[in-house]
Amino acid sequence: MPAYSVLKTRCGELSFDRTRIMGIINVTPDSFSDGGHFAGVDEAVEHAVALVAAGADILDVGGESTRPGAEPLPMAEELARVVPVIEALRTRVDVPISIDTYKMAVARAALLAGADIVNDVTALRGDPEMVRFVGSEKVPVVLMHALWPPATMQESPEYVDVVEDIASFLEDRARYAMAFGVPRESIIVDPGIGFGKATEHNLAILRDIPRFLAMGYPVLVGPSRKRFIGDLTGRPASDRLSGTIGAVAVCAAAGANIVRVHDVEAIRDAVRVVDAIVWQV
Repeated sequence: MPAYSVLKTRCGELSFDRTRIMGIINVTPDSFSDGGHFAGVDEAVEHAVALVAAGADILDVGGESTRPGAEPLPMAEELARVVPVIEALRTRVDVPISIDTYKMAVARAALLAGADIVNDVTALRGDPEMVRFVGSEKVPVVLMHALWPPATMQESPEYVDVVEDIASFLEDRARYAMAFGVPRESIIVDPGIGFGKATEHNLAILRDIPRFLAMGYPVLVGPSRKRFIGDLTGRPASDRLSGTIGAVAVCAAAGANIVRVHDVEAIRDAVRVVDAIVWQV
């Protein structure tokens, strides 16, 4: 693979010598693809443990849906959803746990409960206190591109050059994070598949993963079950595994460091084959 780095977390080091798999844990009743399936603490924990057994290298726990059209969730409810899950998981799994939130108070509670990574879909724009917090804690942070807020992000998204526009945005947000003490080696960038992008935008991003790798940060891509796959295949969100595998294979072949997915076992097999063929690992 391209020159790889090592991500240092409170749970240990994670090397990017192969494509890493982030398993999605939606503790929400209204996620676009699996809302309500794992909304209870026990169900979410057992599902997460199963994902690790299936090959997940990282778990990403989120309590607020950021699907197109979603409305903001009260912080107290988000805390009640994610903190018990993270507390229980920390005693049962030995992989890094990511908290999917843009709210500093939720990130702080999640780290105290045992989380290791902050996954901010607003790239530190959603809460002005978040950048100071992650800078002081020195924890890895995912900076994702999105046309915010979710309620309007899919209303006629437009770009001059989608790849260059997003790359420029992510460079700016990375510099902003570093200005507040976030170490460069703790930054992961995510072009934000499906977050304010039409199908042609998502396809352009997937064709040019190397452009994002050229920025010098680990790259996370999350194509799992996204709407563009449905547009291409005619499949509902619950039946997009084959399309997701196709998108993930492209990401792995291009050198993406992390793929964020629902169907860990099938994706694990796909990326092992791609890594062996393309990168001989």
